[in-house]
Amino acid sequence: MDKILVANRGEIALRVIRACIELGISTVAVHSLADEDSLHSWLADQSVCIGANKPAESYLDMRRIISAAVITGAEAIHPGYGFLAENADFAEMCEEHNIIFVGPTSEQIRSMGDKAMAKKIMKEAGVHTVPGSEGIVEDLDKAIELSKKIGYPIIIKASAGGGGKGMRIARGQTELIKNFEMARVEARSAFDNSDVYIEKYVENSRHIEVQLLGDGTGKVIHLGERDCSIQRRHQKLIEETPSPFVDEDFRLKIGSAAVTGASNIKYRSAGTIEFLVDKQKNFYFMEMNTRIQVEHPITEMITDIDILKEQIRIASGKPLRFSQEDISYRGHSIECRINAEDPSNDFAPCPGKITSFHVPGGMGVRVDTHAYADYVIPPFYDSMIAKLIVWGETREEAIQRMRRALREFIIEGVKTTIPFHAKVMNDKRFISGDFDTSFIENFEL
Repeated sequence: MDKILVANRGEIALRVIRACIELGISTVAVHSLADEDSLHSWLADQSVCIGANKPAESYLDMRRIISAAVITGAEAIHPGYGFLAENADFAEMCEEHNIIFVGPTSEQIRSMGDKAMAKKIMKEAGVHTVPGSEGIVEDLDKAIELSKKIGYPIIIKASAGGGGKGMRIARGQTELIKNFEMARVEARSAFDNSDVYIEKYVENSRHIEVQLLGDGTGKVIHLGERDCSIQRRHQKLIEETPSPFVDEDFRLKIGSAAVTGASNIKYRSAGTIEFLVDKQKNFYFMEMNTRIQVEHPITEMITDIDILKEQIRIASGKPLRFSQEDISYRGHSIECRINAEDPSNDFAPCPGKITSFHVPGGMGVRVDTHAYADYVIPPFYDSMIAKLIVWGETREEAIQRMRRALREFIIEGVKTTIPFHAKVMNDKRFISGDFDTSFIENFEL
C-alpha cells in the first residue's frame, strides 16, 4: 500500500504517521475543528477537516472518514485506538469500499467486540472465563436474578466497551439497582450501544494482558505479558512488562492460552487478550482488544519489535515474519500515562493551555506525545497528553529511571498526573511488586 489515512488524533495518530513514514507510506490526517493545530494534522502528508469538535460529528462519523479516504486516494485506513478502532460496521464499510482496514476483519471485531460472544468462543477454545451471564442482560429484573445466582460482588460491563466506560461494580442488590441503568447510559454515550452483561467481580486480582500478532492464516504469536493493575475506575494509569507477578512457567501458560484463543478465530493483526489473575495465579479471560493498545510501547522496548509496523505489514497481506521461538525479552519497561487531570480532585479533567512543556530524555527514555508549549488541550476528548516510557536492565533500574524522568518532565498551565506517578514510584507496595487492581483505592494522593 502507498497511502494510509489515519482515522484518529493525538499521540496515537502521530505514532501511526511515524511508522508509515519509516515504511515509505504516505499519510492522510483527519481532524476536527478543535484539532486544527494538532501535530498529527501538521506532520501528515495531507490533512482533511472532517467536522466539528464533538466526536460524533468528526472522529466517529464513518461516512466523513470514508469520504476523506476516497477523495485523497488512500488505500487503507488505520483506526488507532478508541473512536472507531473496534467498530465492526466501520471495518465492514471499509471492506465494501475496497479500502484496507488496518486491523482484524469486521467479523473478528464483531465476534470479539460482543463480550458475551467472545466469552463463548474462548470457552470453546478451552480458555478459562469469569463466571457470568451467557449473553446480554436486557433488563434490571434479569440482572437481579443472575446476580443472585453468580453471587456478589458482580461487575456490569458494556458489551461494546473498553477503557473502563460503561463499567460498574455492585456489591449488593441496592448497588445493582443504582448502577445498572448508569452503566447502560455510559455505554450508549461512549459506544452508541447500551447493551451490558454481568460477571463475577474477582476482587484483589491482577490485570494482566498478552500482546498478540496474527496474520489471518491461523498463525499467532505472543510478545509476552503486560501488568496493567495500577488503574483508576478501570482505566489504566501505569503499565509494565514483564509483570513482577509472572514467572517463566506462568508466562508460558498464559501466553499459550492467549495464542490458542486467537488462533481459534484465525486472528489477523495486532491484538491483546486481557486476563484477571487471582492470588493463586488462576487466570480468567476478560476480553480481547482487537486493536493496538495504548501501552504497546513497553512491549516494543523489551522485544525490539515495532508493533505498528508489523500491524501495517500484516494488513498489506504479508505473513508473520516471526515464529514464537524468535521472540526474546530483554530488561524491564514501565509506562506512565500523563493525563491532564487533577489527582487531588478525584482525577478531574483539566483542559486548557499548556504554557510550558519540556520532555525528559537520556538513555532508556521515550515520550509519545502530541502536546507542546502553547498547545490548547480541548475538553472534548480523552485527557491523556503523553506517555512516558522507560527501559532498564532490571525492574529496579526502570523504576529509578522513571523517577528521574518524571522529575525532568515539566508541564505548566494545566494540572497533570505527574505528581501522582512520582508518588507511586516511591510507594513500598509498588516497589515490592505486591499490588493488585485495588492499589489506588488504598493509595494516599
